[in-house]
Amino acid sequence: MARIIETIDVDVDVTTAYNQWTQFEEFPQFLDFVESIRQIDDETLAWKVTIGGAERAFTAKITEQHPDERVAWTSVSGDADHAGVVTFHKLSDATTRVTVQLDWEPTGAVETVGAALGFDDRAVKKDLAKFKEFIESRGSETGAWRGDVG
Repeated sequence: MARIIETIDVDVDVTTAYNQWTQFEEFPQFLDFVESIRQIDDETLAWKVTIGGAERAFTAKITEQHPDERVAWTSVSGDADHAGVVTFHKLSDATTRVTVQLDWEPTGAVETVGAALGFDDRAVKKDLAKFKEFIESRGSETGAWRGDVG
């Protein structure tokens, strides 16, 4: 199992950063590996991603979601064995630390070698920088879901 942990500080308050992260269907705007996410219900997401040039589709369940603190999920079916958690830490009234941890099982030689060489870490770091640019340039979230799961 490959593990990625990356952190970035964004210059928006914790509620704005968290609220944007709850807008899963907007992930393709700042996460390159995500082709699409369709939110089926409050706890179920249908993902389409490209990893190492290979398209994967899977269904994930949100296992834990607490406003302004964390969102965690795990795959329950499909082409990818994938789990993750994103945490939000208030550094000041206007700055938030976002930490992403992804655990996934590489499939095939390209994904295994890519994970071993850290390509996945660099991709997530780049995507977090795109999230930072996206949310800071807007100054506000595109929507919010403030429900609690788990």
